[in-house]
Amino acid sequence: MKSRSIVGTSMLALAVAAAGCGVRGPARPTREAVTALLQQEANTLKTDGEKLDPVLGVKATWSIQGLDITERPNDATQPWAGTIRFKIKSETKDNASVVTDEFEKKFDYVYSMTVNRWIFQMQ
Repeated sequence: MKSRSIVGTSMLALAVAAAGCGVRGPARPTREAVTALLQQEANTLKTDGEKLDPVLGVKATWSIQGLDITERPNDATQPWAGTIRFKIKSETKDNASVVTDEFEKKFDYVYSMTVNRWIFQMQ
């Protein structure tokens, strides 16, 4: 009877200790890791943005101006926010001349722990 009591007490102590530790989710990625992933996203946007149909007579050059990354310490599911800033130069052939237009564009993202990647945010 005494050994049963000791085993029961030991099991209870183990259960309380395990509950106190809690189950932790995946670790928050580092700033360096999410910066590299956002840089990859920027490179993809640049490549896709510069692919225009030659029939249109438009040439676009996307220049990455910067990446802004902000930590969101109180948000466990989306711990990082990021912005990709571009300067876009388009050249359009119009008869004998070339019309040049330059403008800036930004894309806002949040890093999702659920899918472990940057998610584009509509504005």
